[in-house]
Amino acid sequence: MDSDLIAALREDYKTAPITEAEMVMCDYVVQLTKDATKIHPGDHRKLHDAGFDDQAILQITLIASWFNYINRVADALGVGRD
Repeated sequence: MDSDLIAALREDYKTAPITEAEMVMCDYVVQLTKDATKIHPGDHRKLHDAGFDDQAILQITLIASWFNYINRVADALGVGRD
């Protein structure tokens, strides 16, 4: 991957040079991470409108959820702390 793109995404994905579809996906993943109970059908409509089908939305949800889960497990167990 392009190291400049990675740096821009780490800094603030909203100002990174990504496509509109990628922006919508990132917005969804951020909301999923912050409070998944606030995800509503309108969020899924935005993903559909951006070109994602139901399978892609499921995959985005599963991958983001898995990373959230595994990071919480690692944090709870102190993995990576000195």
